[in-house]
Amino acid sequence: MRVGCAIPDADPDVRAFLLLPMLVLSAQAGAAIKVDGHVDPEEWAGAKHVTDFRLTQPLSKAPSPYPTEAWILSTPQGLAVAFRCVQPPNVPRTHQVAPRDAGGPYDRVNLYVDYDGDGHVGYNFMVMLSDSIQDETITNENQFNTDWDGNWKHAVSEDAEGWSVEMLIPWYIAPMKNSRDGKRTIGVQLDRVVGSTGERVGWPAIFGGEARFLTGFEKIEIPSYSQAMLAVTPYASVVYDNIAGKAHFDTGADLFWKPSGSFQVSATLNPDFGQVESDQLVVNFSAVETFFSDKRPFFTENQSFFDVPFGSYGNADRLIYTRRVGGTTDDGLGSGDVTAAVKANGSLAGFNYGVFAASEADAVGRDFTALRVTRDFATMGMGAMVTRVEHPFLDRTATVYEADHHWTPTPQWNIRTTVVGSSIDQAGQHIDDTGSQLRVNYDMGKGWRQELYAVHLGRNLQLDDFGFLDRNNFNYARYDLARRTTELPKDSMYASHDWHVAVSKRVNDDGLFLTDAWSFNRSSDTRDGGTEYWEFVGMTPGHDDLITRGNGAVRVPSKLYGFYERFWPRHGHWSFYGHLRYAAEGLRGPYHGAWEVDLQPTYFVNDNLSFYVELFGQRNPDWLIWQHDNLLGSFKGDLLQLNGGMQWTISSKQELRIKLETIALDARVHQAWRVAADGTPIAVNDPVPDFSLRNLGFQVRYRYELAPLSDLYLAYVRGGFDFEDFQQPVGGLLGDAFHLHDAEQFLVKLSYRFEL
Repeated sequence: MRVGCAIPDADPDVRAFLLLPMLVLSAQAGAAIKVDGHVDPEEWAGAKHVTDFRLTQPLSKAPSPYPTEAWILSTPQGLAVAFRCVQPPNVPRTHQVAPRDAGGPYDRVNLYVDYDGDGHVGYNFMVMLSDSIQDETITNENQFNTDWDGNWKHAVSEDAEGWSVEMLIPWYIAPMKNSRDGKRTIGVQLDRVVGSTGERVGWPAIFGGEARFLTGFEKIEIPSYSQAMLAVTPYASVVYDNIAGKAHFDTGADLFWKPSGSFQVSATLNPDFGQVESDQLVVNFSAVETFFSDKRPFFTENQSFFDVPFGSYGNADRLIYTRRVGGTTDDGLGSGDVTAAVKANGSLAGFNYGVFAASEADAVGRDFTALRVTRDFATMGMGAMVTRVEHPFLDRTATVYEADHHWTPTPQWNIRTTVVGSSIDQAGQHIDDTGSQLRVNYDMGKGWRQELYAVHLGRNLQLDDFGFLDRNNFNYARYDLARRTTELPKDSMYASHDWHVAVSKRVNDDGLFLTDAWSFNRSSDTRDGGTEYWEFVGMTPGHDDLITRGNGAVRVPSKLYGFYERFWPRHGHWSFYGHLRYAAEGLRGPYHGAWEVDLQPTYFVNDNLSFYVELFGQRNPDWLIWQHDNLLGSFKGDLLQLNGGMQWTISSKQELRIKLETIALDARVHQAWRVAADGTPIAVNDPVPDFSLRNLGFQVRYRYELAPLSDLYLAYVRGGFDFEDFQQPVGGLLGDAFHLHDAEQFLVKLSYRFEL
């Protein structure tokens, strides 16, 4: 695309004067890029040219074996990036088409950008050789979230020598700090993945699996531009319930306004609850709830600023879990009706800030608010957040205070600390408690790394009104020593290994010893583009203080876990995933554990159409399940799960998806137990029934893209659940699951984004 400007008739000297700044701007910033996948040298004149790509998977940092170059250009329309990927004929090219955010082991390039250059929040824009895309946010150095979808341009072209990609990311895509003197310093990382071999080359030579990723981006100075944008996305949906024989009509709208580079607002009225998305079926009898991601557009837009991970070692725990908004109402009889929500992000006087508020209707609804502020310096940054949830139905107010600090004194060290406090007022009673977290990463060089992680969660710390915390009353410390090896023989099936040895200690806040643990694992990249992972974990005898839901801690024997998984990427028409797991976590000790196997082959008819089937089976001779009070039951359980589906990308704007999930579970009681005052499980004859269950989820979904972030959905959904207090053969249960018919709905949903 060339820039055309109409200049009114005027004196020739005046016309030259008017044209001068435009010519200067064009020379400095490329003025406009035609995003067609063809890297025109004239268009990219003046761009930063990158050629020093190095191997990052395996992380040898050797020069790239595949000639790769890239261009980075700041234009008034957005940040423009181009890649040129030379690919020899003997290296197969993977043209598989994938749904948005599905990704896969295919030829692709990634642009990672931190618009403020402070290592706080990053964005990833990925384009595959098939022109399929993925976009995600990055927080806490290396935590990726694909829930967010942005509006950006991309194109791919291919020739005999290789393939090329062009991207244009508008400046309104994310909130940014104010620039200085017309310049902005951003952090950038570029990489390319060769799908058939799994090799990755990057500039600079880092990759997303490292402890320091965001703060390792290359800092570059670019001309600063700002784009104002106002977008309104109304939606309408009709759901016909075939069981009830009635239809439900709903409407709502999302609004996004960015008047300047340093401030933006998003709002929603009667937000869409993601009816076209389906959560995975799970069976969960534990004391810890299941975490689900959130695909509602408003709740993913600029949410990364509020993502403060805090809690146990996993990535699910956080201070704001957006699924709470519109989640189960305080009377437990349905889902909250969100009437409106608003979110504002910006920067002022060197501070970044964000405000979040949402309100649910009816007497059982809640009001959610959050305020977060951050400030970054040369080698450190600080942040603070306050969240508050009002529960009128429960006469409860929950307030959480948080302060965090990160420090990178040298490129080898990364230190993060977080302190939180909860303050609960309910029915005239007041409860306060605190928690803290420390994470220290040290890169020793030559592939060696260390991590120390410690967390304290007070007995009365309560974060689940707005956040997600799998437990409180917990003290945990873990030390991890890791080494990455990349210099493997050329004839080895492996390209690299990443070894980890870790030890940890768990004690609750009352001083009760829970367990000490050790783990040993290795993750490997294989030369066929696949991956392999195995792990062994052992836990000493200790206590389980969660399973009885507050009715006493249980003495438990040592535990043992083993896990192996292997992924073979597509070769020809097939790809394959499988895993094998052993888990001994009942009362009979480490040699009476559960075995599970998961097999998932995928058949690719062509690059646009694929079918998959998954067979999951588990046999557990010692499954410990809480019944009530201090009564537990040990069961012999068999579980079968049959899943399958189809993914058909009909065209660049149309896709058809079929998804089937079935679960069958048969549990036969082996022994009933009561928990003594000292935690000892005592065998008793209390009646504990056998049980069985079956579950079905089935969806057919058609999507037509009318325009970017504007879609028409047609979906048919059927499901059911059945629970019985008696034993049934698991094989028959699985077959019977297909007859479940508790819910059957047909959905039509239309959303269209108007940019004003």
